[in-house]
Amino acid sequence: MGYVIPEEWRSHFAEGKGFRPLGERERALLAEHVPAPSGGGRALDVGSGTGELAAHLASVGYRVDAVDFADSAHARARIEHPGEGRVHRLTLDIEHGDPAELDPDGYDLITLRLVYPFLSSRTGVVRGLGKRLRPGGALVVITPTTADVPQDRRDIALDEDEIALLTEGWETAERMDADGLTVVVLRGLRPADTRAVEKGRPAGHGLIGALAVVTDGAGRVLLGRSAQGMWELAGGKSQGSEDLAAAAVRELAEETGLVTDPGGAVVVAMLVDAVGGVPRLTAVVRVTAWSGTLTNPEKHLFARWEWHAPHTLAALGPVFTPAAQALNAVWPGIIPGLPPVNSYPLAAGQPPVPGEPAEAVRLRHAMADAVTTGGWAASEPVRQALRTVPRHRYVPEQDPRTAYDDNVAPVTRRDTAGRATSSVSAPWLQADMIESLRLRPGAVVFEAGSGGYNAELLAQVTGPSGRVVTGDIDPYVVQRTRRFTAEAGSGRVTVFQGDAAGGAPAALVPRGGFDGSMVTYNVWDIAPPWREQLADGGLLVLPLEIHGYTRAVAFQRCGEVLHARKFTHCGFVRAQGAHARTAPAVDLLEGELRLRFEDGPPAGTDGLEAASRGPRLEVATGVTMGSGFYFGSLQLYVSTTLPGFCRLSVDRDRDNGITRLAPGDAAPAVTGGGSLAYLTYEQVRHGDTPAERLWEWAVHAFGDQGPELAERLAAAVRAWDRDVRDRAEDPALSVHPAGTPDDRLPAGEVLDKPHCRLVFQWPDRHTTRPAAADAESPP
Repeated sequence: MGYVIPEEWRSHFAEGKGFRPLGERERALLAEHVPAPSGGGRALDVGSGTGELAAHLASVGYRVDAVDFADSAHARARIEHPGEGRVHRLTLDIEHGDPAELDPDGYDLITLRLVYPFLSSRTGVVRGLGKRLRPGGALVVITPTTADVPQDRRDIALDEDEIALLTEGWETAERMDADGLTVVVLRGLRPADTRAVEKGRPAGHGLIGALAVVTDGAGRVLLGRSAQGMWELAGGKSQGSEDLAAAAVRELAEETGLVTDPGGAVVVAMLVDAVGGVPRLTAVVRVTAWSGTLTNPEKHLFARWEWHAPHTLAALGPVFTPAAQALNAVWPGIIPGLPPVNSYPLAAGQPPVPGEPAEAVRLRHAMADAVTTGGWAASEPVRQALRTVPRHRYVPEQDPRTAYDDNVAPVTRRDTAGRATSSVSAPWLQADMIESLRLRPGAVVFEAGSGGYNAELLAQVTGPSGRVVTGDIDPYVVQRTRRFTAEAGSGRVTVFQGDAAGGAPAALVPRGGFDGSMVTYNVWDIAPPWREQLADGGLLVLPLEIHGYTRAVAFQRCGEVLHARKFTHCGFVRAQGAHARTAPAVDLLEGELRLRFEDGPPAGTDGLEAASRGPRLEVATGVTMGSGFYFGSLQLYVSTTLPGFCRLSVDRDRDNGITRLAPGDAAPAVTGGGSLAYLTYEQVRHGDTPAERLWEWAVHAFGDQGPELAERLAAAVRAWDRDVRDRAEDPALSVHPAGTPDDRLPAGEVLDKPHCRLVFQWPDRHTTRPAAADAESPP
């Protein structure tokens, strides 16, 4: 009965076969250790078969999800053990299927009765189920052990090593006997860390070996639990002058029964380290195609082989050091905290490797639908890209639910202080910025700031004749991008390492310039190469910092001038390299207050500390807003029209009541003559629903010139309310090369940066210069 093929199980139940009935001792132990919570509880019975256990749990107060992949099992269960209407039957392969129908609120009890030995990926399944337990919940495994079954039936039982591995990583593990069956009750799944371990000092003066990285149709990687109690990749030493890829292929067949040929195996990296003073050279061989049935021919070396989802690799416990390093070479960053190794990536022509779980497909389509419904993906090419490009494969350390959350931007790199330096942007924002480029089939696009996923979205939109050039200053990010686009990409993305503020290398710039360009990190200034390498009429989208407020602005090139076509509120990681910048700041009251001067030097701050201890003037603006109102245009209006602008923030841990700012706010402010005025809002009408609530903008000020500054700031708010608010307008913005004379600039508010001059024009404040013809929308 050691079935490994689903059809064998379907036939088993269809032919009227069953399993050992639920015994009285089992019932008693369940009643003692996992009684239903008061008021009832939720239970999940995995591998429910003919439904006897599920019906029993329903009879003692649980509502039960009974899971089995055999329809024939459910058919019998409905007749033999109906469950009194408290059993919901789900046809699901718990190892390979999409768990969408499982209760998202989790379970008080999860049971696996006479099931666990048949799982091919026991570790991943049990840890995944453990994460579905509610606080205080229990996972119960009921299984025969090898000591209690005949020799010829040991494939349906667990030995002591397997029991020990099952109980690893839980806060409590109770083991009991039920008439020859072992009952294990597990509670409190503990977070586990992967740690690299060695086997001892090898013999000889050096080692050369090859490890095979193999994935299945669900994108899971194959690892063996060795007799030495660690996880390993298939592989071993090369023989004589044997090709390293061939060595990995040979070892894979010998250890697992899986077959490939040298054409389906590519050496993607060489690793050099040492163990016990002995040099070690390891070839990382990516297997891109294989056939056969997974077996365990060398039982004296391996207890079993399992498939593991990439996002679980950081929580495996002990992993043989070269295997851990090889996994990190294929998916950089997948296992943090490994010992140092010299890694030499090879620019081999690896074909993409298919494979993803059913859950990822569903989540990807749900993400695309959410982004489309939100109005961020208006064109079919962008929608199709969202539905097609496997986002989870560009953030393999994240579980699919996090990867496909349409509002989440997973961080993929942090500096030594813990600040994010690289991330994969939220899908809605990526879609919006790509739509702003208005790309046509065959377009060539430049991306500053890499990661892989956004570049592949661009490649999908531009089609088979298009091309994307992406660059990043961080070698780690570049390596991730190269690996992930090799693993799951289109082959139309070229990656370079360098400061993207310098544009693309000349050899990669198409004649006539890029059709579109995108910057994926916050920029305070606009680098001249981004304009110079853009085709005339082409669009450049970048997150531009304007007095500390970031907007993804779509600019169209018209000769030497860039004209803004669209603004989107956003936030990105900060620039590195030539564009890295720390905004000037002034701390007051020993750091309780901070003024940030994002554009321009601090001005008028002398005497501010004394003024802040004096009386506070409050001026009502008469301008109100309801719940959920977006006031982004007000931020830009006051920051670009008022001299002496800065932003005021408060140390919430030490604020002594001098200011009245909402938590987390950086309030618009103006300074001058040792005085300060800042803008805040106060609730003026309460209510039970958001529609009933109302807030009014107010100005608070300190210092001798506080009244004048307060009135100036309040007047700006009233002007915005009168001239801008109802039109829902952003300013007309044009960007001119640095050094452009004033008499060649249009009328407007000028903001000078080292590389450019920005001119903002607001309604009824300036005579707006006619904009250049808008780019034609793609058909």
